[in-house]
Amino acid sequence: MDPRDTAPDSWEQEDDVEAPTDQLQSALTGLNVNAKPFVPNINAPEFVPTFLQKGPTENPDSYGTDTVASVGDSKTIALMENGEADATTEETWEQKEEPSGAEPGGGPIGDGGPAEDAQQEMEEEEEAPTPKVAPTPPDAPKKEHVNVVFIGHVDAGKSTIGGQIMYLTGMVDKRTLEKYEREAKEKNRETWYLSWALDTNQEERDKGKTVEVGRAYFETEKKHFTILDAPGHKSFVPNMIGGASQADLAVLVISARKGEFETGFEKGGQTREHAMLAKTAGVKHLIVLINKMDDPTVNWSLERYEECKEKLVPFLKKVGFNPKKDIHFMPCSGLTGANLKEPAEQCTWYTGLPFIPHLDSLPNFNRSSDGPVRLPIVDKYKDMGTVILGKLESGSISKAQQLVMMPNRHTVEVLSLLSDDVETDDAGPGENLKLRLKGIEEEEILPGFILCNAENLCHSGRTFDAQIVIIEHKSIICPGYNAVLHIHTCIEEVQITALICLVDKKTGEKSKTRPRFVKQDQVCIARLRTAGTICLETFKDFPQMGRFTLRDEGKTIAIGKVLKLVPEKD
Repeated sequence: MDPRDTAPDSWEQEDDVEAPTDQLQSALTGLNVNAKPFVPNINAPEFVPTFLQKGPTENPDSYGTDTVASVGDSKTIALMENGEADATTEETWEQKEEPSGAEPGGGPIGDGGPAEDAQQEMEEEEEAPTPKVAPTPPDAPKKEHVNVVFIGHVDAGKSTIGGQIMYLTGMVDKRTLEKYEREAKEKNRETWYLSWALDTNQEERDKGKTVEVGRAYFETEKKHFTILDAPGHKSFVPNMIGGASQADLAVLVISARKGEFETGFEKGGQTREHAMLAKTAGVKHLIVLINKMDDPTVNWSLERYEECKEKLVPFLKKVGFNPKKDIHFMPCSGLTGANLKEPAEQCTWYTGLPFIPHLDSLPNFNRSSDGPVRLPIVDKYKDMGTVILGKLESGSISKAQQLVMMPNRHTVEVLSLLSDDVETDDAGPGENLKLRLKGIEEEEILPGFILCNAENLCHSGRTFDAQIVIIEHKSIICPGYNAVLHIHTCIEEVQITALICLVDKKTGEKSKTRPRFVKQDQVCIARLRTAGTICLETFKDFPQMGRFTLRDEGKTIAIGKVLKLVPEKD
């Protein structure tokens, strides 16, 4: 047998012909025989050699010393069997954070430095902020879902407060905000950076105006909140109505800055219109945040706060909020975050809870999970099938359930359910859902359609009788008048076909004769007819789908509630 095929008793005896021994000896001294076996880590950041790493390293001095130390160590360590070596160097990553000069195998990568550095580099590449959602333990009771809509005049600071809340509750990390701040500085808009967490598209960022209803969520100890950031600009009021129709709670943001409060509140300002629309959309509780208290013109002055409050209360009362029960005022600053999570030091006169704790302490909403399924559709798109978005108003939906899309009566099946972008198997009322549906094309759905269960369909039709309050209209309104109807998430053209009677505001008595016209501030019962078939319920049966607003020429002219549905004469 060839002597070269048998293993020698020890490597020292063997005459190595291929390479000179002294060269090998020097090449092998740097090796660490006690290193752990290599386990590939698929999530590891991309390897960047130390000499290429720009940016300040975490602990630059530890590299040189470490390599030397480990080389020195490996000379003195006696040869061990591989298995034993494993047993001795089974250490956790936590221990590796310490500079590991004395450890066997504490080479430059074992140290915290470059790994952390590479981590940073990796984060640099990751641009898109991902919402962090803490995985809830399976046995934890489901937190109550509450939708909060931020409304108010243009530039009152709605998006900034939303962004600040997301930062304070840890939904946006500091790095993403720093990135926004850099980008905003480049555009000379450094005070806008917080609002970019909610105003995500380019147009909104360039102009600093919210257009679509932004969505984000945050959690407190007891509740799960969805922020709906409504646009304040009067051209986008239809979007704002869609946002408010999904809300349980409205936050009216008022700017305390001299001049800004007045413009927002005067005729034509959005503060009045929004508060009124929020009330018609069925928001029961209103929190008035008096923002920009840190402004030099205000400087947390109690007089200014009281002045804003005095002007607002009579108006909100007129809209239908009860100042004692439904309204809560609080001062804050969206840009600095004062009085949002922690009480503000500058503001000694305000003794109530800050904003987020106050939200957490509100009483629960009562919602019927055993009622009929009603899910008005807010939006739809194609993504491996048809995906719809909406808030479940009543009932509960589970995976693989058969539902009916009204008014077209398509039977659909729920393929998957996402509640606030977290996949679940079933959802209860009040949750914001994304449903992937089977059995219907995306083109066949319009916002304003409603998902129902087959046993209990919602009503659909074109003609209905309603009680309307004319809020603002210069001339008179006669039968034949056309307007745009906003009811839950549906927008449809409507015509007033007949005025049935006037209602006395104080006594509630109905007139015996048919009025020939109605004018501003009058209440009447009228018959309305829409251009297409829509889904609706009477206000008595299902308030969320029985309230509506009428708009014309960019103004809200009337609000109303559906009294009865008139069957079609076919």
